[in-house]
Amino acid sequence: MLGSQPWLRSARYDGWLILAPPFAALAVVALLPATYRQSAAFPLLAWVGVVLLIDVAHVYGTLFQTYFDPQQRQQRRRLLLLVPLGCYAGGVMLHAAGSLVFWRALTYLAVFHFVRQQYGFLRLYGRSEAPVSGAWLPSTLIYAATLYPLLYWHLSPPRNFNWFVAGDFVQHDWPLGRQLATSLYVALLLAYAIREAWLYTHTRYFNLPRNLLLAGTGVSWYAGIVLYNGDLAFTLLNVVAHGVPYLALVWSRRPAGAAGRGWWAGRYGLALFLGAIALFAFLEEGLWDGLVWREHGAVFGWFQHLPPVAAPSVLMWLVPLLALPQSTHYVLDGFIWRRARRA
Repeated sequence: MLGSQPWLRSARYDGWLILAPPFAALAVVALLPATYRQSAAFPLLAWVGVVLLIDVAHVYGTLFQTYFDPQQRQQRRRLLLLVPLGCYAGGVMLHAAGSLVFWRALTYLAVFHFVRQQYGFLRLYGRSEAPVSGAWLPSTLIYAATLYPLLYWHLSPPRNFNWFVAGDFVQHDWPLGRQLATSLYVALLLAYAIREAWLYTHTRYFNLPRNLLLAGTGVSWYAGIVLYNGDLAFTLLNVVAHGVPYLALVWSRRPAGAAGRGWWAGRYGLALFLGAIALFAFLEEGLWDGLVWREHGAVFGWFQHLPPVAAPSVLMWLVPLLALPQSTHYVLDGFIWRRARRA
């Protein structure tokens, strides 16, 4: 029997918006033409839907748990001031040491954030479980489900996708290392399956959301990085499995009844929330495209009137500034969810 389940909001809400996204993304990837699963091809419309409206937009969800929340502004005033200042100063110093140095540091910070989000959800779904034999296995497996594909990536030749820019990961082709990592991962999966079977036999309880989270994390990270070698496949599986649950968590934690924040609970609250983060994402990416990348002029036509910046002395100040929403999001998220994860 399943028994009472530790849903964060409800079975329907958690099921559709937190647990289902990696499986839905995998289904979409499986239906893609083979070229999109094994190449760097990335259609513009897919870029808008996945990168702009999910990946970049979800970063701004943090605003609604921090800077747009009067109570959080009061309680965390020093943190909310020092984090962006520190991120920008650190970004400028890193970029001064080299463009790739900056992007590599930002990449590993992003990876840490992505991995820790999955661990945070695991803690939430295991918050009511009593300590039992092998209690270390779920936490170990959630880290392995993310770190094994990343290790495989590091030990592979260059892939058809990057995290941010070409060369942002340190890579060394080592087939034996990939085989060893795979063997250890499979052994851990078997150990976890045996533990769950033993627990169910003795307690007749099965933690459905925790196991769905582990399964979704495992299949999305493995398929996106190891099984497939396509930019669109990787981005779909990486972004959808991360961004959609994050926004669902932000929305579920909205303080609808608090004074001065009643718009969350209004009829158009959800539309305003999604519209705001989409607008912020559009403005950010427009500035990136107009000033630096010049890759999506069809989407950011007005921004093409901006002067492109190529001087390293200017990029050293500009790039960390444009990346500040991301770096601040990565760092702040290490603080704002701590209390929720201990609940």
